[in-house]
Order: sequence, then C-alpha cells, then structure tokens
Amino acid sequence: MLQATNLTKNYSGHPALTDLNLSVAPGEVYCLLGANGAGKTTTINLFMNFIQPTSGEVMVNGLNAQALETKKYLAYIPENLNLYGNLTGSENLQFFAGLGGAKPDKPASEKLLESVGLQPEAIHKRVAQYSKGMRQKVGIAIAKAKQADNLLLDEPTSGLDPQASNDFARLLRDMKENRVAILMATHDLFRAKESGTHIGIMKAGILVHSLKSDEITLTELENLYLETMKAESHAKTNY
Repeated sequence: MLQATNLTKNYSGHPALTDLNLSVAPGEVYCLLGANGAGKTTTINLFMNFIQPTSGEVMVNGLNAQALETKKYLAYIPENLNLYGNLTGSENLQFFAGLGGAKPDKPASEKLLESVGLQPEAIHKRVAQYSKGMRQKVGIAIAKAKQADNLLLDEPTSGLDPQASNDFARLLRDMKENRVAILMATHDLFRAKESGTHIGIMKAGILVHSLKSDEITLTELENLYLETMKAESHAKTNY
C-alpha cells in the first residue's frame, strides 16, 4: 500500500508539492494527471526516496519511505527505462531482477518476458535493437520478477504507438488483478480512464481533484481537466 499524508516538498522556499494526501490500496491503480511541473514526478520521487520531503509523511506498506526495507516492496518504471543495450532482454531481466533480490534463471526469464508479450524472437536480441514499447515490457517483466507489492510509473506510455500502449494497459490490468498497488503519473487521459481505478488532477503542486474513475465519463474527465488547466492559465495571466 502507498500512502501520502500532508506531503510537502519545497525547493529553495518554492513549493513543488503542497499537503498531498492520497492512498493506493492493493489492486488499485491511481493515475495522476497534470501539466508539466504539476508535481506528479515529485510525488513519484518522494515514494522512491530519491528526494526527501520538506514535511509530511510518505509510507510504503506501513513503513516510512526512507526506510531501506521499503525497496523490496517497490518497483519503478520511468518514462525512459535505462537498460543495457549490449545485453539481451533476457540478460537485462536477470541482471536487474538480481539487484532487486530475485534470481530468475534463463528459462524463468524467457517465460516472464513471454508473459508480458515480448516476441519470442526478441528475447535473446540485444536491447539496443528494441523499440520503446519492447523496453517497457522488459521493465514490467523485471517488476513481475521482483514480485513487488507496489509499482510506480512515471509517464510509461509516453512515445508508445497505439498497439504498444494497448499492450501496456493489458499488463497493468494483469498486475492490478494480482493485487499490486499502482501509482502512475501520466498525460494520457484515455489510459487513465481505461486503466485507473482512481484519478487525481494536479495543478501547481496541489491535488485539486481526486475521484473514482467509474464515477466520471471520459468526456467529463476531459472537460474537468481542461477547466482545471484553464484556471491555472488564467491565474498565471493575472499574476
């Protein structure tokens, strides 16, 4: 489970995140929407303990995110996943899963990569030849190998073609069914509505709206998002 309580992050006195309160339970997918600079990546980085909060609490499975033990409960996939281009998909999976404490052998690695939809003929090709969608599938396979309870995603579908984006949404559904708690920062309203159980809209470091995805239509979500961004634009113009 992921939980933020009155979470605040300032940089040189300027707020990047202000009094954030949210929780993501097992089997939930919480999608954070917002423009660049809204605080989405800051939120992800605080859960990963890449940065320290100014105030408030960030918890992973009931433990403070600063505790080393939380690393075994977390898997993280950034917008641009850094894999070793000179290694194959299978070799990357074995290496990075090993860093997380899992030790899949070659057959187990092959099975994991096939389970996330990587073409069998690509499994033993060098990752330098992979598309972004193929790299993201390796990332999901690494997360599955680690068997982490919580998954953090930062713009995972950015730059993916429609087929790869569909494949990624299917993998999220699989992990949701396996009771993984997922927090995803995204610009993709359609994927947020389709894949998310909960949706938050952030503006200038503040969670302005938080709702269940089944309580709003895609059109209503788009209108709410645009109204929120328009209000931000007007505020900047009037400043």
